Amino acid sequence: MTQTSPTGTTGRHTAPVPPSARQAGAAPWPALTVVLVGAFMAVLDTFIVLVAAPAIQADLHSSPADVQLILAGYQLTYALALITGARLGDRYGRKRLFLTGMALFTLASVGCALAPGSGTLIAARLVQGLGAAGMFPQVFAVIQVLIPEAERPKAFGALGAVIGIATMSGQLVGGLLIAADLFGSSWRPVFWVNVPVGVVTLLLAGRFVPESRAPRARRLDLPGAVVLTVALSLLVVPLVEGRAYGWPLWAWLGLAASVPAFAVFGLVERRVGARGGAPLVRLRLFGERPFAVGMTLVVLTYAGINSFFLILSLTLQDGLGLDALGAGLVYTPLAVAFFGASLIAGRLARFGRRVLQLGALLGGVGFLGTLLLATRAGAALTAWELAPALVLVGAGNGLLVTPLLNAVLGNVGPEEVGMASGVLSTGQQIGGAVGVAVVGILYYGALGGAAHHAIGAYGQALAAAVALNVALSAAISALLPLLPDPAAARRA
Repeated sequence: MTQTSPTGTTGRHTAPVPPSARQAGAAPWPALTVVLVGAFMAVLDTFIVLVAAPAIQADLHSSPADVQLILAGYQLTYALALITGARLGDRYGRKRLFLTGMALFTLASVGCALAPGSGTLIAARLVQGLGAAGMFPQVFAVIQVLIPEAERPKAFGALGAVIGIATMSGQLVGGLLIAADLFGSSWRPVFWVNVPVGVVTLLLAGRFVPESRAPRARRLDLPGAVVLTVALSLLVVPLVEGRAYGWPLWAWLGLAASVPAFAVFGLVERRVGARGGAPLVRLRLFGERPFAVGMTLVVLTYAGINSFFLILSLTLQDGLGLDALGAGLVYTPLAVAFFGASLIAGRLARFGRRVLQLGALLGGVGFLGTLLLATRAGAALTAWELAPALVLVGAGNGLLVTPLLNAVLGNVGPEEVGMASGVLSTGQQIGGAVGVAVVGILYYGALGGAAHHAIGAYGQALAAAVALNVALSAAISALLPLLPDPAAARRA
């Protein structure tokens, strides 16, 4: 007998919430609110440090390589440890892993804020990424095991809004903190701000978040974890670091070596499963169309989102001469539109795939509008002329991301939700890294040797690079019909 998933699709994997979670979760929405704070912090710290980079370099006398590791070290350990963090939550308890991850993240933030030199700051950022990887996947799991099925679209709407706002507010929050120069501390408040939030979240999580584990959770697949870490390192490190170092030979060799490494991971997982063990990733999940298509769409969507934020930030600051705070203010219409659309998307779940299609269309039109404006305006381009197109981009992605997250996890049962949430989170990171790497090649290739504040050159570079976003939107629209339509399933 099949059951209806949170997206409305039917599938054999959806299972009822474990009784222990239901009993402990008499108030699921306060619990969700608490873990969403952790999600916000994890995503925010990917972007907020971008604003602080010049001040950090000047204060610590950091080399360009040091600055790159300060920026990228967090993202590297975050991406590499997500699946393992999710599976540890399955085995030892999602609340326990969330608390452990938040505590580690908060302590590492203290280390970052007090760092006397670049080496200390880099080490603290690496630990901070591990903490984020421990807490972030538990958010997806908490939604699946704690929130009533009929209300999960609203919960995913809130999660999508939180992810979007955290992504887009990094420059604004960082700019405000840097401009305030609290107690003459320059860049350090961008890390200190995590500490009181982290402490309060730990206290509230201990009070409101119930514990849950995967049924029949087994020992962690250590061989799979090791091989997957190697494979992801070979893929993610070149993508994150390659552009900063001019795409050296080691970056291309790493990318090439990641292909056989992932093949070895597949063999290891099949062998673990054949012996009756619990593989880190159950590969059969990728053979099921809702999950496989949904994951592909997630990778493409985050490739578009992260790449667009990169080229927009570079154009606003290096091209149009805005400071970090001014650039953050330009993001405000996009952020407001994303937040509103994310919340609305949860209420439009009954319309099924049409919501996703509308989101892809609006986002594509926004990207195309940005391309046309940047092409035609030339040296007369101004930041606020981009606002209407940015509103369309924000609204489109808000309608797309929220139901897409729900669709990927919709048919996954409690015994696999941790693993699936880790795979989903890793897909978001890989998609973002791939998008940033590709768009960086297009943007800097079109920019050539143009000087800072050469508005015409930066506008043309923006137009050349945003063509990737238009293409990604078209690919998403083409793939969406392959995703099962919950509205059609209900009518049937």
